Parts: sequence; C-alpha cells; structure tokens
Amino acid sequence: MSLEIKVPPVGESITEVVLSSWIKKDGDFVEMDEIIAELESDKATFELTAEKAGTLKTVASEGDTLPIGAVVCTIEEGEGGAASPKEESPKAEAPVADKAGAPVAEKSGESYASGTPSPSAAKILAEKGVDAGAVKGTGVDGRITKDDALKSEAPKAASTKAESPKASAPVAAPGSRNERREKMSPLRKTVAKRLVTVKNETAMLTTFNEVNMKPIMDLRTKYKDQFKEKHGVGLGFMSFFTKAVCEAAKDFPAVNARIDGEEIVYNDFVDVSIAVSAPKGLVVPIIRNADSMSLAQIEKTVIELATKARDSKLTIEEMTGGTFTITNGGVFGSMMSTPIINAPQSAILGMHNIIERPIAENKEVVIRPMMYIALSYDHRIIDGRESVGFLVRVKQLLEDPARLLLGI
Repeated sequence: MSLEIKVPPVGESITEVVLSSWIKKDGDFVEMDEIIAELESDKATFELTAEKAGTLKTVASEGDTLPIGAVVCTIEEGEGGAASPKEESPKAEAPVADKAGAPVAEKSGESYASGTPSPSAAKILAEKGVDAGAVKGTGVDGRITKDDALKSEAPKAASTKAESPKASAPVAAPGSRNERREKMSPLRKTVAKRLVTVKNETAMLTTFNEVNMKPIMDLRTKYKDQFKEKHGVGLGFMSFFTKAVCEAAKDFPAVNARIDGEEIVYNDFVDVSIAVSAPKGLVVPIIRNADSMSLAQIEKTVIELATKARDSKLTIEEMTGGTFTITNGGVFGSMMSTPIINAPQSAILGMHNIIERPIAENKEVVIRPMMYIALSYDHRIIDGRESVGFLVRVKQLLEDPARLLLGI
C-alpha cells in the first residue's frame, strides 16, 4: 500500500513552492517523521517529512515548482518495510570477515545522513564550490552540519580560487561574450513583483536628513563593556534607531499607519520590520512591540532574527505583519539611497554609512561622524509636514540619546 506525500499548506498567501533539494533518494527506506526533502517558498524554507515508514518513490524533481497539494512523492509501505531487513542482513555479516574499521564504514553507509549536508550546509558548500564528499560530517549519523561546511570553507575556497584561473584561462578568451541563465528563486520573484507593485500603486516620495552620530558613539564607547557584561549582547546602532522610530511614531502616527481600502488603519503599537540580507535574498523579520522594549531586548531580538535569517530558519509568522521598516544600507557602504516602501506599510527608514565630515557647530567648523538618513513614505497617507517632522524628530532623539531614556 502506498501513501502520497503532498505539498502541505504553509501560509495563506503562499500558493506554490519549489522543491529545492531531496534529502533522501528514490528507493531509499525512510522512517516516519524523517526529513526527506526541502521546499522553498517566496518567504521561507520548509522541510518535508515522511508520514510513515517505507520505501521512497520520488514524483517531482529538484527545481520543480509545485502548487499546494501537489504530490511530491509516494511511500510504499509493505514492500519497503520488507526489503529493508533483507538489505541490511548481508551488510551485518560482511563486517565480521573485514577489518576493524569496516563495521563503521558500513554503518555510515546505511544511514541516509552519512555525508549528506544539512540545507544550510549545502548552501554554503555550493556557494564555495566545495564537494560534499570531501567534507567529514560530525553531525548525527555523520551528517554534514553548518559548522562542518564553515570550517571547510577557508581551505576549499582558497584551493578553488587558486585552481580556477588555471582551468578557466584557456576557455575565457579575450573579447568573449558569454552569458548564462538562472531561474529566479521564489523569493526573488516575489520581491520583484512586490517592488513593482509598490512603485505603481503608491505615491512614494523620499525626504532626507543627516545625523551627527558622535553622541551615540560616545555613549556606546563609555558603556559598551558594562552593557555587554550585564545583558550579554553588544550595544549596536539598530537599537537606538528602533527606539527613536518608536518615539517619533507617537508624535506622527500616520507614519506607523497603513491604507486598507478606503480606510486608514492607525496602530497604537510599533512592530518594526528590519531588512536582513539572507543567503537566498532579502528578508524582513519583525521586532514585535518594539515600542515597549528596552535597548537590550531590541539588541537580543535583532541578533536572534538575523541568525535565523542567515540559517534560513525564519518562520512565516516572524516575517508577517510589521508597521514600519528600517533598512541599513550602510553596512554595504551606501552613502545615500531611496528605500522602497515595504507594503502595506506606509514608510521606511534608510540608514547609511557613517563618514567623518566637516560641519558647522557653534560657529566653528568641526569634524563629526555623520550619517545620511532617508524616509520614503506614501504621500497618499503621509503629508510633507509629517514626513519631515518625523525625520527631524528621529534626528533629535539620536543626537541627544538621553531623550530616548527620558521620553522627551
């Protein structure tokens, strides 16, 4: 008797997924609840598990786009269960006549995990061009973990880079005009579609200002060791910007609102979305109730969400909602940019890199660490006075951090 394994519902707005990789192979015997494949949607990555023990018969191939409810594979119960013991008994006898090391090799071969990288490890190995067969797995049953992939990255990457020019030099002739095509991932397709929709359906404008970051930098320098010792996390810029946005939203609630049909929905809370660059693209996890958090709580949440994003472990719930977005192009060296609104939100704040520049201060020219900040907003709901006022308020709070603690 066979059981069909179908693409499970993974979210209200998700109608299809991509079969990114098979963890188990066609014909393998699988246990109940064992991970057999990895599915990728436009928002997150999911693991498909076996619903009963038996022999796996694949239906879909890696790279296939599957609608929700489509059959991914089948599991043959009776035939698979009977075949498994028969296949294992010869292997159990063979090691008796072999050397001491043989049983270990046979045990490793019997496990589906032996030499198989986890989804995050596979991504790292693929990006660096490292063959999984050359990596020794330290995980359960010899599975290659993310740490294994990271440790093998430096020597393998260096070797690949050293050998690559020699191999490719004769092929890449001067003046060659080669091109290659890659299928867009579900995440990239969704991002592209949403960005075009926002540009077409909102009256988006951007206003700019600059912030003297010296007060915050001085505060961090003075208290960073005590802060880390007490809270176990570093004191970064994101917590200050998040708190400043939450305080400014109290004075300019339209910036934290959204349009729903012919109504404006105002929120008495602030859920701050933070743009994070993940291996598969840009994701925007959310700091829930950021307005009621301390600097330490914000920092811990940011680290937790960023780590999950890098490991492709974010859930749909952690990326759904949000009332305002902060994006930091400064980590990549951006001096100034025009961020695009994260619909259905009405505004987004862009942070940029910090550059020491001469400015006038008390009628004297001084050198200060300055950052340009940008607020893109939907002019249908936010007027120019509100957008400029909001950004000025954020600037005031950042240049005088004591205001964040006193609420003034």
